[in-house]
Amino acid sequence: MSTRLEPVSTRLEPGWALILGASSGFGAAAARAFAHAGLDVAGVHLDRRATLPLAESVAKDVEAAGRRARFFNVNAADPDKRAAVVAALADESRGGPGVRVLLHSLAFGTLRPFVTADDSEDVVSASQMAMTLEVMATSLVGWVQALVGAGRLERGARIFAMTSEGSSRAMPSYGPVSVAKAALEAAIRQLALELAPFGVTANAIQAGVTDTPAVRKIPGHEHMLERSRVRNPHGRLTQPEDVAGALVALSAPGCGWLTGNVIRVDGGEAIAG
Repeated sequence: MSTRLEPVSTRLEPGWALILGASSGFGAAAARAFAHAGLDVAGVHLDRRATLPLAESVAKDVEAAGRRARFFNVNAADPDKRAAVVAALADESRGGPGVRVLLHSLAFGTLRPFVTADDSEDVVSASQMAMTLEVMATSLVGWVQALVGAGRLERGARIFAMTSEGSSRAMPSYGPVSVAKAALEAAIRQLALELAPFGVTANAIQAGVTDTPAVRKIPGHEHMLERSRVRNPHGRLTQPEDVAGALVALSAPGCGWLTGNVIRVDGGEAIAG
Protein backbone atom coordinates (compact mmCIF):
# COMPACT_ATOMS: atom_id res chain seq x y z
CA MET A 1 0.00 0.00 0.00
CA SER A 2 1.35 3.46 -0.92
CA THR A 3 2.37 5.89 1.84
CA ARG A 4 2.57 8.92 -0.47
CA LEU A 5 1.54 12.06 1.37
CA GLU A 6 -1.25 14.15 -0.10
CA PRO A 7 -0.38 17.81 -0.79
CA VAL A 8 -1.91 20.45 1.46
CA SER A 9 -4.66 22.37 -0.37
CA THR A 10 -5.86 24.76 2.36
CA ARG A 11 -5.44 28.48 1.56
CA LEU A 12 -4.99 30.87 4.47
CA GLU A 13 -5.46 34.61 4.77
CA PRO A 14 -2.29 36.57 3.90
CA GLY A 15 0.20 37.13 6.69
CA TRP A 16 3.34 35.67 8.21
CA ALA A 17 4.15 32.28 9.66
CA LEU A 18 6.90 32.72 12.24
CA ILE A 19 8.70 29.40 12.61
CA LEU A 20 11.10 28.88 15.51
CA GLY A 21 13.40 26.06 14.46
CA ALA A 22 12.86 26.42 10.72
CA SER A 23 15.86 24.68 9.19
CA SER A 24 15.01 21.01 9.71
CA GLY A 25 12.43 18.53 10.96
CA PHE A 26 8.95 19.78 11.78
CA GLY A 27 9.90 23.44 11.39
CA ALA A 28 11.24 23.01 7.87
CA ALA A 29 8.22 20.98 6.74
CA ALA A 30 5.86 23.53 8.30
CA ALA A 31 7.63 26.45 6.60
CA ARG A 32 7.17 24.82 3.20
CA ALA A 33 3.54 23.88 3.91
CA PHE A 34 2.55 27.33 5.14
CA ALA A 35 4.19 28.92 2.10
CA HIS A 36 2.09 26.73 -0.18
CA ALA A 37 -0.97 27.72 1.89
CA GLY A 38 -0.32 31.39 1.13
CA LEU A 39 1.71 32.68 4.09
CA ASP A 40 5.04 34.47 4.01
CA VAL A 41 7.58 32.77 6.24
CA ALA A 42 9.92 34.19 8.86
CA GLY A 43 12.28 31.46 9.99
CA VAL A 44 14.42 31.52 13.11
CA HIS A 45 17.17 28.91 13.27
CA LEU A 46 20.61 28.39 14.79
CA ASP A 47 22.99 26.76 12.35
CA ARG A 48 26.71 26.66 11.86
CA ARG A 49 28.35 26.61 8.44
CA ALA A 50 27.92 22.85 7.99
CA THR A 51 24.14 22.89 8.43
CA LEU A 52 23.38 26.37 7.10
CA PRO A 53 22.48 24.98 3.63
CA LEU A 54 19.44 23.33 5.25
CA ALA A 55 17.96 26.71 6.16
CA GLU A 56 18.91 28.16 2.79
CA SER A 57 17.10 25.30 1.05
CA VAL A 58 13.92 25.93 3.06
CA ALA A 59 14.05 29.66 2.25
CA LYS A 60 14.44 28.91 -1.47
CA ASP A 61 11.45 26.57 -1.38
CA VAL A 62 9.34 29.25 0.31
CA GLU A 63 10.27 31.74 -2.40
CA ALA A 64 9.63 29.15 -5.10
CA ALA A 65 6.07 28.95 -3.75
CA GLY A 66 5.74 32.67 -4.43
CA ARG A 67 6.04 33.85 -0.83
CA ARG A 68 8.51 36.06 1.02
CA ALA A 69 11.18 34.37 3.14
CA ARG A 70 13.00 36.17 5.95
CA PHE A 71 15.36 33.87 7.81
CA PHE A 72 17.38 34.76 10.90
CA ASN A 73 20.32 32.66 12.09
CA VAL A 74 20.13 33.57 15.78
CA ASN A 75 19.56 32.04 19.20
CA ALA A 76 15.78 32.05 19.62
CA ALA A 77 16.14 32.07 23.41
CA ASP A 78 18.18 35.31 23.47
CA PRO A 79 15.87 38.22 24.43
CA ASP A 80 17.90 40.78 22.46
CA LYS A 81 17.93 38.63 19.32
CA ARG A 82 14.22 38.02 19.76
CA ALA A 83 13.52 41.74 19.94
CA ALA A 84 15.64 42.35 16.83
CA VAL A 85 13.77 39.69 14.84
CA VAL A 86 10.36 41.05 15.85
CA ALA A 87 11.48 44.59 14.94
CA ALA A 88 12.76 43.43 11.55
CA LEU A 89 9.54 41.56 10.90
CA ALA A 90 7.51 44.61 11.88
CA ASP A 91 9.45 46.68 9.32
CA GLU A 92 8.99 43.99 6.67
CA SER A 93 5.24 43.81 7.23
CA ARG A 94 4.59 47.51 7.80
CA GLY A 95 1.18 48.43 6.42
CA GLY A 96 0.27 44.77 5.94
CA PRO A 97 -0.85 41.82 8.04
CA GLY A 98 1.36 40.59 10.86
CA VAL A 99 1.94 37.10 12.24
CA ARG A 100 -0.93 34.69 11.70
CA VAL A 101 0.93 31.57 12.83
CA LEU A 102 3.64 31.12 15.46
CA LEU A 103 5.22 27.67 15.62
CA HIS A 104 7.62 26.81 18.45
CA SER A 105 9.70 23.87 17.24
CA LEU A 106 12.97 24.32 19.12
CA ALA A 107 14.78 21.09 19.86
CA PHE A 108 17.98 22.07 21.65
CA GLY A 109 18.45 20.73 25.16
CA THR A 110 20.49 18.52 27.43
CA LEU A 111 20.00 14.75 27.37
CA ARG A 112 21.48 13.51 30.63
CA PRO A 113 20.18 11.56 33.65
CA PHE A 114 19.19 13.29 36.87
CA VAL A 115 21.18 10.83 38.94
CA THR A 116 23.58 7.99 38.21
CA ALA A 117 25.47 5.45 40.28
CA ASP A 118 28.52 5.54 38.03
CA ASP A 119 29.91 9.05 37.61
CA SER A 120 28.39 12.18 39.13
CA GLU A 121 29.91 14.32 36.36
CA ASP A 122 27.54 12.70 33.87
CA VAL A 123 24.37 13.98 35.53
CA VAL A 124 22.59 17.09 34.34
CA SER A 125 23.73 20.33 35.93
CA ALA A 126 21.54 23.15 37.18
CA SER A 127 22.66 25.39 34.33
CA GLN A 128 21.88 22.68 31.75
CA MET A 129 18.42 22.20 33.24
CA ALA A 130 17.78 25.94 33.13
CA MET A 131 19.00 26.22 29.52
CA THR A 132 16.82 23.32 28.38
CA LEU A 133 13.77 24.77 30.09
CA GLU A 134 14.37 28.23 28.60
CA VAL A 135 15.00 27.10 25.03
CA MET A 136 12.36 24.38 24.82
CA ALA A 137 9.59 25.92 26.93
CA THR A 138 9.63 29.40 28.41
CA SER A 139 11.07 31.02 25.28
CA LEU A 140 7.61 30.56 23.76
CA VAL A 141 6.19 33.01 26.31
CA GLY A 142 8.91 35.53 25.45
CA TRP A 143 8.10 35.36 21.74
CA VAL A 144 4.37 35.83 22.34
CA GLN A 145 5.05 38.78 24.65
CA ALA A 146 7.33 40.38 22.05
CA LEU A 147 4.80 39.96 19.23
CA VAL A 148 1.90 41.26 21.30
CA GLY A 149 3.99 44.18 22.54
CA ALA A 150 4.88 45.13 18.97
CA GLY A 151 1.27 44.78 17.82
CA ARG A 152 2.25 42.12 15.29
CA LEU A 153 0.15 39.14 16.45
CA GLU A 154 -2.98 39.18 14.32
CA ARG A 155 -6.43 38.69 15.78
CA GLY A 156 -7.36 35.07 15.11
CA ALA A 157 -3.72 33.98 15.01
CA ARG A 158 -2.65 30.43 15.79
CA ILE A 159 0.09 29.46 18.24
CA PHE A 160 1.51 25.94 18.08
CA ALA A 161 4.22 24.27 20.13
CA MET A 162 5.79 20.89 19.43
CA THR A 163 5.60 18.62 22.46
CA SER A 164 6.24 14.89 22.76
CA GLU A 165 5.03 11.77 24.50
CA GLY A 166 7.98 12.31 26.84
CA SER A 167 6.05 15.09 28.58
CA SER A 168 4.16 12.40 30.49
CA ARG A 169 6.47 9.38 30.24
CA ALA A 170 9.93 8.67 31.64
CA MET A 171 12.76 7.64 29.33
CA PRO A 172 16.49 7.18 29.98
CA SER A 173 18.41 10.49 29.87
CA TYR A 174 15.29 12.35 28.67
CA GLY A 175 14.52 13.95 32.03
CA PRO A 176 15.58 17.55 31.29
CA VAL A 177 13.64 17.58 28.01
CA SER A 178 10.67 15.86 29.67
CA VAL A 179 10.52 18.66 32.25
CA ALA A 180 10.68 21.24 29.46
CA LYS A 181 7.93 19.57 27.44
CA ALA A 182 5.63 19.43 30.46
CA ALA A 183 6.29 23.12 31.09
CA LEU A 184 5.67 23.90 27.42
CA GLU A 185 2.24 22.30 27.61
CA ALA A 186 1.47 24.34 30.73
CA ALA A 187 2.53 27.51 28.90
CA ILE A 188 0.21 26.64 26.02
CA ARG A 189 -2.74 26.25 28.38
CA GLN A 190 -2.04 29.61 29.99
CA LEU A 191 -1.61 31.36 26.64
CA ALA A 192 -4.88 29.84 25.43
CA LEU A 193 -6.64 31.31 28.45
CA GLU A 194 -5.11 34.78 28.26
CA LEU A 195 -5.32 35.19 24.47
CA ALA A 196 -8.88 33.91 24.03
CA PRO A 197 -10.36 37.47 24.15
CA PHE A 198 -8.25 38.27 21.08
CA GLY A 199 -9.42 35.24 19.14
CA VAL A 200 -5.91 33.75 19.29
CA THR A 201 -5.66 30.00 19.85
CA ALA A 202 -2.79 28.06 21.40
CA ASN A 203 -2.31 24.30 21.10
CA ALA A 204 0.49 21.82 21.68
CA ILE A 205 1.13 19.26 18.95
CA GLN A 206 2.25 15.80 20.02
CA ALA A 207 3.67 14.16 16.94
CA GLY A 208 4.33 10.48 16.68
CA VAL A 209 7.94 9.37 16.79
CA THR A 210 9.64 10.90 13.77
CA ASP A 211 13.12 10.31 12.38
CA THR A 212 14.47 13.86 12.77
CA PRO A 213 17.94 15.19 13.67
CA ALA A 214 16.66 15.91 17.19
CA VAL A 215 15.42 12.34 17.73
CA ARG A 216 18.76 10.93 16.57
CA LYS A 217 20.43 12.63 19.53
CA ILE A 218 18.35 10.65 22.05
CA PRO A 219 20.24 7.70 23.55
CA GLY A 220 18.73 4.47 22.23
CA HIS A 221 16.89 6.21 19.40
CA GLU A 222 17.39 3.25 17.06
CA HIS A 223 15.26 0.99 19.29
CA MET A 224 12.68 3.75 19.76
CA LEU A 225 12.33 4.27 16.01
CA GLU A 226 11.95 0.58 15.30
CA ARG A 227 9.47 0.06 18.14
CA SER A 228 7.36 2.98 16.95
CA ARG A 229 7.41 1.75 13.38
CA VAL A 230 5.97 -1.58 14.52
CA ARG A 231 3.61 0.00 17.04
CA ASN A 232 2.01 2.49 14.65
CA PRO A 233 -1.22 1.16 13.09
CA HIS A 234 -0.09 2.54 9.73
CA GLY A 235 3.09 0.49 9.80
CA ARG A 236 5.38 3.48 9.42
CA LEU A 237 6.83 6.37 11.38
CA THR A 238 5.25 9.79 11.47
CA GLN A 239 6.81 12.11 8.89
CA PRO A 240 7.33 15.87 9.27
CA GLU A 241 4.96 16.43 6.38
CA ASP A 242 2.17 14.63 8.26
CA VAL A 243 2.49 17.21 11.02
CA ALA A 244 2.88 20.15 8.65
CA GLY A 245 -0.37 19.26 6.91
CA ALA A 246 -2.18 19.13 10.24
CA LEU A 247 -0.76 22.51 11.27
CA VAL A 248 -2.05 24.13 8.09
CA ALA A 249 -5.47 22.54 8.53
CA LEU A 250 -5.65 23.68 12.16
CA SER A 251 -4.84 27.23 11.05
CA ALA A 252 -8.02 27.47 8.96
CA PRO A 253 -10.77 29.81 10.24
CA GLY A 254 -13.04 26.90 11.12
CA CYS A 255 -10.64 25.74 13.85
CA GLY A 256 -10.87 28.91 15.91
CA TRP A 257 -12.76 27.20 18.75
CA LEU A 258 -10.03 24.62 19.32
CA THR A 259 -7.56 25.87 21.91
CA GLY A 260 -5.62 24.86 25.02
CA ASN A 261 -5.16 21.26 23.91
CA VAL A 262 -2.46 18.70 23.37
CA ILE A 263 -3.32 17.36 19.91
CA ARG A 264 -1.88 14.05 18.79
CA VAL A 265 -0.72 13.87 15.20
CA ASP A 266 0.64 10.35 15.24
CA GLY A 267 -1.47 8.08 13.05
CA GLY A 268 -2.87 6.35 16.14
CA GLU A 269 0.55 5.48 17.58
CA ALA A 270 -0.27 6.49 21.16
CA ILE A 271 -3.47 4.46 21.34
CA ALA A 272 -1.77 1.34 20.00
CA GLY A 273 0.04 0.76 23.29
